[in-house]
Amino acid sequence: MNIKKPIQLVITTLLLLIYSTVAFSQKLAPKERVFAPDHTITSDITGRDYQLYISFPKNYSTKDTITYPVLYVLDGMNISRIISGIRPSMHVGNQLEDVIIVGIGSGLDRLSWYHNRYNDYTTSVSIPRDEANELRGKKFDVPKGTFKSGGAAKFLKIIKTEIAPYLDKNYKTNADRGITGHSFGGLFTAYCLVNSDGYFTRFGISSPSLWWDNEKLLNQAVAQFTENKIWDLPQTKVFISVGDQEDSGMVPTMTKFSKYLEDSNYNTIDLKWKIFDGENHISVFPASLSRTIYTLYGKK
Repeated sequence: MNIKKPIQLVITTLLLLIYSTVAFSQKLAPKERVFAPDHTITSDITGRDYQLYISFPKNYSTKDTITYPVLYVLDGMNISRIISGIRPSMHVGNQLEDVIIVGIGSGLDRLSWYHNRYNDYTTSVSIPRDEANELRGKKFDVPKGTFKSGGAAKFLKIIKTEIAPYLDKNYKTNADRGITGHSFGGLFTAYCLVNSDGYFTRFGISSPSLWWDNEKLLNQAVAQFTENKIWDLPQTKVFISVGDQEDSGMVPTMTKFSKYLEDSNYNTIDLKWKIFDGENHISVFPASLSRTIYTLYGKK
């Protein structure tokens, strides 16, 4: 009677059971990723804290006199994670200018982040929209009066008089400034362009919420682009983008803004714009951020 094969089968089965038990017992829990701001500034204008997340060029050093342009990125708490991931590839091939990238955040949890950006990035007061937010906020016990819109002018002043001066004092920056934002951040960036005084000369306008307040900013922009044949600005780069699968109001308003600006033929504005195929409001952002950086800071 041949008993070798049954014994071998038993041994093999036992080994597999032991291996699978060890394998399952050795599974590791995900490590916590700590992502902290480099600085926190308390604004005298709004009384709120603003967190700064800073990414430096590869060769940045305090031992030389080289200064660098600065790109301000809105929604810094979330977006700076993406920046930290793509930053190493930015140095490959020497295709980009060296630039300091500063993510500006406000609020360290989802509710405070949404509330603060809603106020800071919106360009005019929209009471119906504020009231709709209040109704949604009731289930989270959000106090009445929490959601207030129309703070863009104050936020722009915060950047100009508090955030940028702090960075200029402590880091090797120069006066070449850019700004980029997505969604409400894109609305605010468009506001900075429309009301431009040369403080920023590079604009990344991603999926801008130009539908805001019955397209008030969009209408202001169209009037400005059509009525003013000359716009006394320094050389300025603008990149505007949207995903073709975004909500119905996003693509037409972005296209209208872009075409009117393009048709103005301002000789100091280098405009590029793109509609990303197959991308919705969320999925488009990594692609638009990467393209924004390469369009605004790509070497000729």
